[in-house]
Amino acid sequence: TEEATKTAFVMPFIGALGYNVFDPREVVPEFTADVGVKKGEKVDYAILRDGTPIMLVECKCYGCELDDYQASQLFRYFSVTNARFGLLTNGVVYRFFTDLEQPNKMESKPFFEFNVLDVKEPQVEELKKFSKSAWNTERILATASELKYTREVKRLLADELANPSDDFVRFLASRVYSR
Repeated sequence: TEEATKTAFVMPFIGALGYNVFDPREVVPEFTADVGVKKGEKVDYAILRDGTPIMLVECKCYGCELDDYQASQLFRYFSVTNARFGLLTNGVVYRFFTDLEQPNKMESKPFFEFNVLDVKEPQVEELKKFSKSAWNTERILATASELKYTREVKRLLADELANPSDDFVRFLASRVYSR
């Protein structure tokens, strides 16, 4: 269930980042994020700094696919708080979002994804930036921008390698063949 996922996976994850999940000055469960006429809307967790939300965490049950529909709930909450970061998770996959393009409007694609079943050292280094002791909003936003565009370039290259376009073939051929 979602509650079991929160207890077994998400709370320990937040704790590993250095936040005290039992201190409501740091982590507020069921944080009220009223959206328009819908009152009583609650995001699963809000991580606070100086009483202000810095990151919203929306949890889904373990094994649940994290798709656009699942992200839409976090998207709504994000726009009505001061948080600059959103985290959507099923306890195994952690997707981090921000608002690089438009202030207070969460982007549809995550800038960073972390899978606890497939840990890579560079991802751990990125994850450390979200820890309580290292938190620096501007630094994370700079990293988010870099990761967003790097990820997109890697995706485009992978697509071209799998199914090369004529332009891509011509470009590569021009680099290795003189005629």
